[in-house]
Amino acid sequence: MARPLRLEFPGALYHITARGNARSDIFQDDEDRVRFLDLLGKEVLQQRWCCAAYCLMDNHYHLLLETSEPNLGRGMRRLNGAYTQSFNRRHGRVGHLLQGRYKAILVDKDSYFLELCRYVVLNPVRAGMSADPTEYPWSSYPATIGEGSPVLWLDTTKILESFGGDAHEATSRYRQFVMDGLDRPSPWHHLRNQVYLGGDEFLQTLQKRMEGNPPNLANVPKNQRWPLRPDADAVLAKVAGQYGITQETALDRANGAAFKATVYLLRRVANLPLAQVAEMGQVHPSRISRIQAEIERQGKADADLNELIKYYWPASS
Repeated sequence: MARPLRLEFPGALYHITARGNARSDIFQDDEDRVRFLDLLGKEVLQQRWCCAAYCLMDNHYHLLLETSEPNLGRGMRRLNGAYTQSFNRRHGRVGHLLQGRYKAILVDKDSYFLELCRYVVLNPVRAGMSADPTEYPWSSYPATIGEGSPVLWLDTTKILESFGGDAHEATSRYRQFVMDGLDRPSPWHHLRNQVYLGGDEFLQTLQKRMEGNPPNLANVPKNQRWPLRPDADAVLAKVAGQYGITQETALDRANGAAFKATVYLLRRVANLPLAQVAEMGQVHPSRISRIQAEIERQGKADADLNELIKYYWPASS
């Protein structure tokens, strides 16, 4: 079975991670790290990516990449495949090196670009591997502030220009910005649907791109096709409009079909926990499970619910 494709488009910004199989180290020494960076640099140049930050840990790595073309998957497959082959040859091993596919978070660059730039380079400090990011040679931080060997394929311009026109002052401000990040909460608290990092406006933009039916949309995982996930109130309002009832009565069991549609969509669209939906509907959780089974396995969705299903999952109709 073919693996689903990522959502790819020109100008997309991704935070990429890949981890060792069974949490094993993917870099055993500095020679491994040099080899990986050499392969990464070749892909950055060939794919015309903009690499703003990277960090190599022992059993995983972090990359912050912006693509000028929809080619993330093509480049990442080659990078991870070539590095695995190199690692296996050098260490006399066979089999998978990485744990499944790489993870790609699609990022709102206007809101989270700088936040992720410092998050990436602070990983060694948070892991207790270094007291200062300047002292860790396997991240982009030393090169960005001009204290390490230049990395020709690393784009430091966008970061430093965000802190002013004077190079010395911009570097100083960036250093302070990075160190201030040690006391900041993780940006992943704002992660949406496991793969999107951004606010509602960003997600609405992605939703329009999805609805435009790009060529690879059919291969984007279904749980990623609705970036701006509706909340419970939005679901209740939609059900009420479809069934011609008030939003306040959508969870009234007296409205049989509407009640079933509501609890089903609260589970499948709003992604609420089973216990929470049962509490909202004032029924036992097993009742919610039976309703889901009736609709999904027994095909007992009424005409109005079928219309709602087409609305929420147009690609499945």
